[in-house]
Amino acid sequence: MIRVTLIGSGNVAQHLIQAFSQTTVVELVQVFSRQPETVAHLVSSNKITSDFNGLQKVDLIIIAVSDNAITEVSNQIPLQNQLVVHTSGSVAMEALNAKNRKGVFYPLQTFSKTKAVDFKVIPVCLEAENETDYQILETVAKAICDVTYKVNSEQRKALHVAAVFVSNFVNHLYQIGETICSENQLDFAILKPLIQETAAKILTLSPTEAQTGPAKRQDTQTINAHLAFLTDEHQKEIYKLLTKSIIDNGKKL
Repeated sequence: MIRVTLIGSGNVAQHLIQAFSQTTVVELVQVFSRQPETVAHLVSSNKITSDFNGLQKVDLIIIAVSDNAITEVSNQIPLQNQLVVHTSGSVAMEALNAKNRKGVFYPLQTFSKTKAVDFKVIPVCLEAENETDYQILETVAKAICDVTYKVNSEQRKALHVAAVFVSNFVNHLYQIGETICSENQLDFAILKPLIQETAAKILTLSPTEAQTGPAKRQDTQTINAHLAFLTDEHQKEIYKLLTKSIIDNGKKL
């Protein structure tokens, strides 16, 4: 078994704890949390520590904390020559302290504490300084998921930016759509089959092939009608920007 310590108690950490508990390949030795009660429902109390000096030597230490805390946390690990990785999509491997071997274990998914995820279908992007450490990461990843990718820090940065566009920004557009529905006494649930079909289409089509709508058709009459309907200037600006982007993209093809 690969002995693992997890540092963190947020969304990613809690989902990793649950995923590791379902495999015999990984032994979760310790969970470090400054607030032990946040993970007490997931792991036995004798495995939880809030003291860096209490960290044991293991095969792998996974830092699953906010991006701006990764370097600080790695600096506080008192051990040396351990394999230490973080789970961030946007932070370079070099942000980790050089006293330990470095790597990245990045599950590309959006996590919420209250929403269960199937780790088997989540791609995990891996990076390590040497092949031996990479093999450790790959073994751990494949114990909980079916797909892994070898991705360097620069590629991962690009992937994270792309992920913000296809997930965070798209969800914000859902919020705008929900607001428009609510202001006009409509149930947002009416749009859910459309949302599901739009997402399903890119499983078989490229996003370019799947694009539809008035901007794609350059239907200026409908576009102007939509802009006239919108009273929120912020929503208007977003509509104009996305419409122009779709039209300009069509001209490049």
